[in-house]
Amino acid sequence: MVPVFRLRHILILGAAVFGSAGVALQAQAPAKAPTRAAAALNIPVEFYKLDNGLRVVLSPDSTTPTAVVAVYYNIGFRTEPRDRTGFAHLFEHLMFQGSRNLGKLQFVKLVEQNGGILNGSTRFDFTNYFEVIPTHAVRRILWAEADRMRGLVIDTANLNNQRDVVKNEVRVNVLNQPYGGFPWIDLPMHANTNWYNAHNFYGDMHDLDAANLSDVESFFHTYYSPGNAVLVVTGDYDRNDVRNWITEYFGNIPAAALPPRPDLSEPPQTAEKRFTRIDSLATRPAIGVAYHVPQRLTPEWYAFGLLDQILAQGQNSRFYQELVQKRGLTGSVDAGINFGLGDMFDYQGPMLWEIQAFHDSGKSGETLLAAMDTAIAPLRTAPVSQAVLDLALVKLRSSLYQELEQSAGFGRANLLASFALFDNDPGEINNLEAGFASVTPELLLKTAQEYLAPTNRTVEFIVPAAKSGPNP
Repeated sequence: MVPVFRLRHILILGAAVFGSAGVALQAQAPAKAPTRAAAALNIPVEFYKLDNGLRVVLSPDSTTPTAVVAVYYNIGFRTEPRDRTGFAHLFEHLMFQGSRNLGKLQFVKLVEQNGGILNGSTRFDFTNYFEVIPTHAVRRILWAEADRMRGLVIDTANLNNQRDVVKNEVRVNVLNQPYGGFPWIDLPMHANTNWYNAHNFYGDMHDLDAANLSDVESFFHTYYSPGNAVLVVTGDYDRNDVRNWITEYFGNIPAAALPPRPDLSEPPQTAEKRFTRIDSLATRPAIGVAYHVPQRLTPEWYAFGLLDQILAQGQNSRFYQELVQKRGLTGSVDAGINFGLGDMFDYQGPMLWEIQAFHDSGKSGETLLAAMDTAIAPLRTAPVSQAVLDLALVKLRSSLYQELEQSAGFGRANLLASFALFDNDPGEINNLEAGFASVTPELLLKTAQEYLAPTNRTVEFIVPAAKSGPNP
């Protein structure tokens, strides 16, 4: 069993046997803000492409004698084929069932026997596999990743077995779990209208049963081809050796024709949406709220990241102060962009800022929603002071650095892979601080007025079955 890297706000569709892996932006504000002249990130980035289309990112760091090897495939549950819901997640499991030279689960044993840890997960827009290993094991792990990219063992027995594993995951984690799928499945399905953004990501039982061997073979040869992947190696290693090994092991894997990317565009939401879910297993009511966020890497997106810090991150946040400290409506309020499935950096396409809070039956969901509106209202009325903005920048910067260093370097590898996969520019990681620092109080106000409007949100009320009624 690989150690679990699950941090606050993170729930990832990782293979059940391997736990879940993820990164999150969450930090308490330091007592004193740094000056505007604080040094920016300067992470070493070498980016190149092999003849077969595989994109490679190298980022050496000799701080500790460890390295991270990560392979990201540009297919996630948002972009899986129609009528095959849950297929991207199913395939994540299949990747551990053996390859041309490694038998079933031998990949796991190879990593563990060399003193490493590993994991895999399925997200909105990618499926990833990563290993944190001692420096001496880099070569053999590169060989192993290339071996399963070149030739996965695809047979009926593996398909049937792993399909049953995934179906059982759905039963355990969603269908038979209090608040199962709340809010990370529920809210996208109601807030979005495009099927790709709104279907049941974990998978419908009928669709999972319909998957056949031909589907698996086609999926592998298409989406797990080198031209649809990014390989990232970070940590302590000899750059020339690693470049040679990558060419040796990955360079002659055949390329494949890739289908056009699906249209993920989402029409603007023009009216508030509300729905109630009666949960027979829930013990307390809950409320979930989702707002559509600006397009990734735009000035407004940077501004929204700071709005998230002001409203929802830490005990000095306005949600915590209003709902917990002042009114005692709940014990905590959790929120984030790409909530529960990653962070505000590692996705491509439309995204939601999601908020969740659990509360006692004596307090209504409407009351909590009104308290959230009270916390939001000043941000939509007048520009914040420079002091408020500076504090949000401190919190954001602190959480970003914390993310980069976590899990023995996996945080850095995750961001590098995401920018390489979606933007063809892993060096974008070094522009993040400047992007946030360029946000002004006026831009913050404009962004709040446009994106924190009630017409741009979807509200979910969770009602325990025994306490269901006409008013949540």
